[in-house]
Amino acid sequence: MTRLINLGLNKLSSIILEMATLGEKTVITAITSYKEDNLETTKEIFESSARLRFLQDEVSELSIELIARFQPVATDLRYIKSCMEMSYGFSRFGRYAYDIINVLEILGPLKLCDKSSIIHMSEIVLEMMNTSVSALRSLDNTMSKKIYELEDVVDILYKKGVRESIEFMNQDNLYPDNRCNISSALILKYLERISDHACYIADSVNYIVTGVTSPRR
Repeated sequence: MTRLINLGLNKLSSIILEMATLGEKTVITAITSYKEDNLETTKEIFESSARLRFLQDEVSELSIELIARFQPVATDLRYIKSCMEMSYGFSRFGRYAYDIINVLEILGPLKLCDKSSIIHMSEIVLEMMNTSVSALRSLDNTMSKKIYELEDVVDILYKKGVRESIEFMNQDNLYPDNRCNISSALILKYLERISDHACYIADSVNYIVTGVTSPRR
């Protein structure tokens, strides 16, 4: 029976790692497309997002099957529960990536917009994603400290960026084209949500290793 559940856990791990790779790649593609005003990747991002949702369902179904068939012990149950939560996080990576490219599709072109605040914040968010995926691959919960520190920076940048966008939109004589400010506010929000899910993945890794959801929450 142990061998059989291990086969299932290995399959679960394989799906989660596929989602981690695809989720990270999809967000990178969306951010790059925004920076370059490139809508040619819209279909690719949509398909990747759909694939992530499909894999999330697969994780849920496999997890339920493993619990029902094998009544896993505490450590295995923690892993299964964490995989279900992480699959949701990776699925949201895909969803927010599609939201980012959708902003460009609806409000673009944005070539004349000042994208510096979003580019700066996106670099931090991508570092958080990369670190959370690395933590998952190695099951190293010590990486969570760095992720939480970066999240604090993202929260500051998000609030600052949204305030500035609102202030600019109220100055119609100086900023007649509000597409830049609307797009900035939306994308900053999507990036902030991606950073939250990177933290949740770090929480899950910590839970797998220690049985505690988070060292700071």
